[in-house]
Amino acid sequence: IMNLLKNWKNVSVGPPAVVDLLYWRDVKTTGVVFGAALLLLLSLTMCSIVSVCSYIGLALLSVTICFRIYKGILQAIQKSDEGHPFKQYLDQEVALSEDVVHKYSDAILSKLNKTIGELRRVFLVEDLVDSIKFAVLMWILTYVGALFNGLTLIILGLVGVFTCPIVYEKHQVLGLCSVIQAKVPGMKRKAE
Repeated sequence: IMNLLKNWKNVSVGPPAVVDLLYWRDVKTTGVVFGAALLLLLSLTMCSIVSVCSYIGLALLSVTICFRIYKGILQAIQKSDEGHPFKQYLDQEVALSEDVVHKYSDAILSKLNKTIGELRRVFLVEDLVDSIKFAVLMWILTYVGALFNGLTLIILGLVGVFTCPIVYEKHQVLGLCSVIQAKVPGMKRKAE
């Protein structure tokens, strides 16, 4: 664990944009992404996903309809011929390229096939130790499932993903290692 913590900076988390987002490099952008994701997840705890998607769609549609009517009234009053306010967005191409779809579907298919093969190996007890480890994990998850539902775990994960990197960056690994070693009995002797 200590080696993992010491080498945390060398771990590749993803594209630089994702890393900047998780480390709050642009506070405004990260705040909007984190707030919107958290608001969506919290609203899913109160309503069904169908209701949440419908409300989001209605809110967006209400804004765009009101803006379109407002611009139409302004054009009529000013007797201007500016045209449709969303013309530039309507003219843009929004189709996915076949290359992108093939790239991601091939990656997903590869991971799915690997997961299915691993599950087959574990459930059909190819290696007894791995199957027992998996059974213990499933047993532990029954207790986790009794305490939390999946949505709560996703919310906790989201909060953790947006808070742990910045907390880690502020306090660094050496201070964290010494604190862990001081608090856990027997760790100090092992580390020395």
